[in-house]
Amino acid sequence: MSSVIESIKYLDWNGSIDILNRANKLKLFTLIIGPKGTGKTSLVRKFAEDVKKNIFSVNFSLRTRESHLIGTKTIENGDIKFIEGILIKSMREGGILYLDELNAAEPDMLLRLDEALDERRQLILKEAEGQTIYAHNEWFVIATINPLSHVGTKELPPQLLSRFPIRISMDYPPEDIELEIIKHHADVNNENIVLVQRAIKLAKGLREAAAVEELYYGPSLRETIAFSKLINIGTDPKLSAEIVFANVYNQWGEVEFRKVMDMITSIFG
Repeated sequence: MSSVIESIKYLDWNGSIDILNRANKLKLFTLIIGPKGTGKTSLVRKFAEDVKKNIFSVNFSLRTRESHLIGTKTIENGDIKFIEGILIKSMREGGILYLDELNAAEPDMLLRLDEALDERRQLILKEAEGQTIYAHNEWFVIATINPLSHVGTKELPPQLLSRFPIRISMDYPPEDIELEIIKHHADVNNENIVLVQRAIKLAKGLREAAAVEELYYGPSLRETIAFSKLINIGTDPKLSAEIVFANVYNQWGEVEFRKVMDMITSIFG
């Protein structure tokens, strides 16, 4: 669980916060769909800040267990106690349950979520003598999923998809909007704007190549922000581009790396 304390920097370039506000008022759970690094988590954090709610976050991976969601039994002073998991805590408080990368979750967790997310908004705890947990009236759930082309993702069952009738599609923003987002996170002076614009153009080209499987990876907004921060402290632009954009491709071999370095050379000399 985390409370939002300091102001979150987020540029709502496609009206997503307005959609979340409407969904929250209607108690309609929301699914955010898009590739990594498009600002999905920042969007959720900013929305939570605006509505002044705590976020109960679960990031799904192969290491995420059902006990993280539901809870687990423990022995304390000789007595058996049930320690509630994130799902239960969020239902009781009425905060925002944030299910990050939901389509990486294991089937057992999806079954328990499906029970809690139906119109009854309740969960029977077989782990705690059949106790029934009823969700607070202000409970709200947001899930994110990555495209199925991402490693580790799988199709969500149709009945679980139907629990999220509001769907927001997130993609990389237009180049001018990406520049404004970068300015939110890095001090871009007038001398460096042209260099940042070139980096955005490079990132766009790499993303497009990855989308048609010409490259194994497409950079996120995090990378264009990192490039901007490097040049702000005087790092050579071409070296910054190599560090941020090219070096990651070495894991797929010299051919991939050289493809990207050729693009960098054509842009930064």
